[in-house]
Amino acid sequence: MSGAFAHATGDGPPLPESDAEQRSREVRAAFEGLLQIRRMTDRRGGDPAARPAAWELHQPVRAVALALEAARQPPSAVDATGARVATGYRVTPGERPGTAVVEWLGPPGSGAAQGEEAALTACAAALERLGWDALLYRGPRRHRHLEVEPADRRPGS
Repeated sequence: MSGAFAHATGDGPPLPESDAEQRSREVRAAFEGLLQIRRMTDRRGGDPAARPAAWELHQPVRAVALALEAARQPPSAVDATGARVATGYRVTPGERPGTAVVEWLGPPGSGAAQGEEAALTACAAALERLGWDALLYRGPRRHRHLEVEPADRRPGS
């Protein structure tokens, strides 16, 4: 892999197995950079890992995707035709500004639908440790997804 770090939203091409170690190093470095930004910009004290930084609030898809990949959750992937070829998370913008949606998707016949509740619960736990509220919903055709927003947006925070 070359160039700038690209977050894995689950809508990109599959990562080559031969690049797994390199990708792991890049994710670790990007995540450590994120935590450093949090430390440097946190004015309220406490654990900076527990609260999204300002840039994350403006780019929740990137921030959530990085957090999930750093937590070793696998991203889904698509081929050149747009067909889903890997099971994992997919992060898209939410309906409201500053929010994201996380789905668990896979190729037809992969069993992703049967594992989505457990996988999304694990994704929610990883995000909540980093200051995000991740609420599990059931949408059309009983498809589950997470709606993710900064925990500080809760009433009374």
